[in-house]
Amino acid sequence: MSKKLRVALLAGGKSGEREVSLAGAQGVLAALDKEKYDVFRYDPAVDLARLAEDASRLDVAFILLHGPLGEDGSMQGFLDLLGLPYQGSGVLGSAIAMNKNLAKIHYKQAGLRVADWQMASPDDIDNPATLSRQLRFPLVVKPVGQGSSLGMSIAHDNDQLSEGLRRAFAFGGEVMVEEFVRGREVTGGVLGNDTLTALPLVEIIPGEEYPFFDYEAKYTVGASREVCPAEFPEMIAGVARDYALRAHRALRLRGYSRTDMIVSEQGEVFVIETNTIPGMTPTSLLPQAAKAAGLDFPRLLDRLIGLALEKK
Repeated sequence: MSKKLRVALLAGGKSGEREVSLAGAQGVLAALDKEKYDVFRYDPAVDLARLAEDASRLDVAFILLHGPLGEDGSMQGFLDLLGLPYQGSGVLGSAIAMNKNLAKIHYKQAGLRVADWQMASPDDIDNPATLSRQLRFPLVVKPVGQGSSLGMSIAHDNDQLSEGLRRAFAFGGEVMVEEFVRGREVTGGVLGNDTLTALPLVEIIPGEEYPFFDYEAKYTVGASREVCPAEFPEMIAGVARDYALRAHRALRLRGYSRTDMIVSEQGEVFVIETNTIPGMTPTSLLPQAAKAAGLDFPRLLDRLIGLALEKK
């Protein structure tokens, strides 16, 4: 019998997505094959010293952290210093993808369609017209370095824009404002290191009471529904899958990613953002797409760990 791999499962952390991370870890822990893996849990909020001490006795890390200090390259750099391989992107790709402004610059340079946007300053809270003169309402206001739509809002006038900016700046010093694209939200998963596979698309349909796929719509049971594979004409679906691959490459990503897009009412695909550590419960978006491609949740986890060890 082959020796079992010793896996460090990293979950929790200090970001606003801590509870999402811990919930996801339960699903991963249950799905990992006990015949293949010995799993050791670490919460980076309190266990970094213990992880460093144990690193030489571990084979691979599985990062299930979302948001700052987990998805932004910080933990990836720490693991690089420890010499411990991990699934997903490295420091550079993680940092670029987490910064929504830098990511959009890279998308645009790669020829991908994005909504017009501007970076905001705290002064714009009292003078929102400075931004609204350059962009068209409705406007999406979002912190540059957060995930799960934390601090995000949609503004239809200057008063709402001012309030949205105030809320977003409470989550960090960089805030962006972009034009809202009306249409259908779709997400495209990518799997692989040197050879990439675009997974089937998933359409996300928030309940009527949600103007967009916000934190509550994401994590409240029954608040949204997903359709996988998404029901689009192949011409549009092909563009969206291609955009997911191109976004992955443009951001220098590795292992896997999930790019969120909007298919406008005119049938044009706009890239919104890319997640380098997507949600990882059996019913999360990327696992749904993998299942539609014939890869159930335990086998998806095997694949991600295998891709992590390829890097070593």
